[in-house]
Order: sequence, then structure tokens, then C-alpha cells
Amino acid sequence: MSSGSDATAAGIEVVNVEATPPPDYRETSSLRSRSKRSLHAHHAEETLPTRRPNHKFRSAVNKIIAMQRSTTILASVGAGAEPGVDPRRASMEMQYRSLHQECTIEVIDYSAVSEKRRTMNNAEFVDWCESSKSHRHAWAKVRYINITGISWDVIKALSLKHELHPLALEDVLHSRPENLSKAEYFLHHLFLRVLLHDVENDSNKPTFSAEELAQDVVASHAETLNNIRERQIEQAKIDALKQGTLRVAVTPIFIFLFRDGTVISISKHAPPDLMQPISERLRRADGILRSSADPSMLVQSLLALVVDKAVQVIDSYHNQISDIEREILIKPKPTTVRKLHIVSGDLVLHKRTLEPIKTLVYGLRRYDLDRCAALVDQSDPKMRGKKIVGFMSHKSKIYLADTFDHTEYILSTLDMIAGIGDSLTDYSFNMASYSMNDTMRVLTMITIICLPLTFVSGYFGMNFTGVTWTFEWSDVLFWIIAIPLVLVISPLFVIPDIKRLIHYVQTRRLLKNTTNRFKSQ
Repeated sequence: MSSGSDATAAGIEVVNVEATPPPDYRETSSLRSRSKRSLHAHHAEETLPTRRPNHKFRSAVNKIIAMQRSTTILASVGAGAEPGVDPRRASMEMQYRSLHQECTIEVIDYSAVSEKRRTMNNAEFVDWCESSKSHRHAWAKVRYINITGISWDVIKALSLKHELHPLALEDVLHSRPENLSKAEYFLHHLFLRVLLHDVENDSNKPTFSAEELAQDVVASHAETLNNIRERQIEQAKIDALKQGTLRVAVTPIFIFLFRDGTVISISKHAPPDLMQPISERLRRADGILRSSADPSMLVQSLLALVVDKAVQVIDSYHNQISDIEREILIKPKPTTVRKLHIVSGDLVLHKRTLEPIKTLVYGLRRYDLDRCAALVDQSDPKMRGKKIVGFMSHKSKIYLADTFDHTEYILSTLDMIAGIGDSLTDYSFNMASYSMNDTMRVLTMITIICLPLTFVSGYFGMNFTGVTWTFEWSDVLFWIIAIPLVLVISPLFVIPDIKRLIHYVQTRRLLKNTTNRFKSQ
């Protein structure tokens, strides 16, 4: 039996017992899922030995009905669904438990005097979160957790330990290419979503397996496996047509900043050595990150790393557009114009993804305190007279000004390269038009020169009878008439060219005389 209607048809009364709400997570130290507890909490009394057979049957029917309801909820997730991803809900566990990826997790605790780090996999990180070893020592002012890869067991353990907001988790799990960089303020933490732009090569080119395709389906409510596969096939076709041009990989990076000094960064397809510069800076005790022991400075360093990668991308585009410009100025070719069109289209797309980074950095500098004040409920008596503190420190805002300058350079250079590309495109089509006009001019001149010859040959080609000159003067008379006509008619059509030649000679002579006059003085 798969539904309540089948059970009713069999003459059995089905009792729908409401599930008891799960206990508060703060009352238990276990980080395991509550899906089993919430689904089977209403069977606690039925597990007694005195339970009758009809009670067991009712329990089985109610279990099937509950499972079908959960399946219906998962199938109907989409428009109008409840926003956010709460790992404490049983439906979220059933939806995302198949989302698994082997992650590389690095935990770094540091202060101005000491530094300690640890690298873990999925199982080790989940056990570490459940154990008392995850408590930060008193000497550690900042804890940095860097996660490469997105897996439900890791995200769930991390969320339950640090109480990540459900809306932030939804952005992490439902990463789409059209989502832009943004900053969201919550009461306990700051959430940043930043798009990393990196030049794509064989070493950092992302590969997508069938398992990852299935994971993308789990993380996407509105798309199916076939839709994702078709979209990736079409993208692969476009990438194959774009061979020979600069390829840029755009990857989202998620950053959490907590008030207790914890910073979390999550990336799915980022290069393995992306955070290596930050990790090396944390090893040096004389660096700004270690000496300040400021978590907001660590966030600023991550943003600066993303912006510096974008600067490298823009410099690579500048070098490529310079090569294209040299080829077009020498001789425009269809392959070069095609390459220029591809680069111009990519620049338009990258401008759409790079501009929000500038807005994000400016918002962290200018509106950090105002946005934190907006989160406080002024009607709460406990919050009256309490000082509002932003997530970003004064020192981090000073360094964010330098990051903001780099974003200005990126966007201005992007506009400059796009302008050069448009000018080269116009120049290519103008040269093609000029070449066509010059070809038509040459053909016209040949036609004009041959026109008298054609007329005379047509005249002499007619059949005359009883005329002596057709026998005695046939070929000599043809040239006597044709050559003077060519010499008289042809200059009439080249008079504009003769005038332009005279004007050019006069201009060159004037410039030469002016130069000689200044040299003599």
C-alpha cells in the first residue's frame, strides 16, 4: 500500500498521528541529522511489547504516507517554496544527503604570537566538529576555516556548529553562474559571495563527472539532469569554437565572517593553490594578518586576492587585444576579426560580473556600520543604548580603499579594451569596404579603357558588302580609330584622380618647404 486511500479501501481506519517536534539542538551535543528522529518520533509509544497487530499496521501505513509527503515536498520545491536551507529540517536531509564531494579542509588558528593549522577530510572534519577539540584556545584570536569542495555532511556539520543562516546556506548550495557578487548582513555573521576570475589552463580547468552532474541536480530545484547535461554540452561546443582565445574560469567563493573571530571560506571548483598566498602570509609572524590578529583583515585579504586575480585576467586580455591589433593593422583577416568578436563578447560578460565586486567593496567601506545598525531591534529594551559595532574594523577599511582602487583600474581598463575592440572592428569593416571599392574602381577603369575598343570592334565586326576598306584597311583602320578614342576618352574619367594627385604633390612640397624654413632658422 502506497497511500491512505488504499488503506481505506481495504476497510482499515488510518490514524494520522502528528510528528512531535524535534528537541532543541542546544540541549544535545550530537551533530547527527534529526531526520530519523523527526520522522519516527511519533512511534515511540508503539515500540512497546504490548502493541497490537492493527497498531503495527497503522504505524506502517502512516510511515508510508509520511514518506510520500516528503517525496512530494521535494518534487514540488521551486517557485513559492520556503526560502533558505535549514539542516535541522528532515526534508532538507532527504534532499541534500546525496550531495557528496571529497573536500579538503584546512583549519588555521592564529594570533600575533602563535599559529596552528590542521588539514582534514570530510569524516575527520565532521568528527572534529562533534568533539571538544573544535573549541578554540584562548590564545587564538582568529580561526580560519578554508573548505575546497561542497558536500552536505561538511556543510551540515559546519552549519550546526556555527549556526549559519539558512539564506546563506541556500546561496552556497544553489550556486548558479548568473548569481553575482554580493554582501548580506545577518545578526551573527556577515556573508559574502564573490566571483573569482582566473585564466583557465589545463591545470585549473574544471572537469565535471557524472557524479557531480547528479550533485548539481540535487542543488538545483528547477533543473533536471538532462537540462544540466544539455547546457554543459552546448557550453562545450561554444568553448570548442573559441579555441585560440583567452579562456577565463568564473568560480564563486563564499566567505563568512563571525563576530567571535571565525572566518570561513568555501569554494567548489577553485584551483587547489588559490589560497596558498594567504596560507603563506599566515605563517609569517611579521605580516599584517598575524600582527593585527584581525578577522576583518583576513576577509580583506581574501577580497584582495580575488581582485588581484581579476587584474591578471585584465592584463591577459590587454596583451591579447594588442596582438589582435597588430594583426589587423598589418592585414585584416577573417580569422582575426572572428577572434576579435569573441574577445569583445567575453569582455561584455566579464564587465557584468566584475562591476558588482566594486559595489561590494564600496559597501563594506561605507555602509558596514549602517547595515549592522539596521539589524538591531531598537524596540528591544536590551538593545537600547548599546553601541553598534560593524563587522569591518577601521584598519581593514583602510586596506579596502586600496582594493577599491584596483577594482576601478579593472573596470577602466575593461572599458578601454572594449573601446579598442570596437575601433578595431570598425576599422576591419572599413578596410573591407575600402578594398571592395578599390576593386570596383579598378574594374571600372578597365571597362572604360576597353569601351572604345569594344565599340570599334563591334562596328568592324558587322557584315559589309561592296566596301573596299573592309578588305584593304581591316586591321590597320581598326587601330587608327581605336587608339585615338582610348587616348581621348580615358583621361576624361581619371580627371578626379589627377586632381587628387596634384593636391598630394602640392601638400608634400608645402610640408617640405616649411620644414626647410624652420631648419634654416
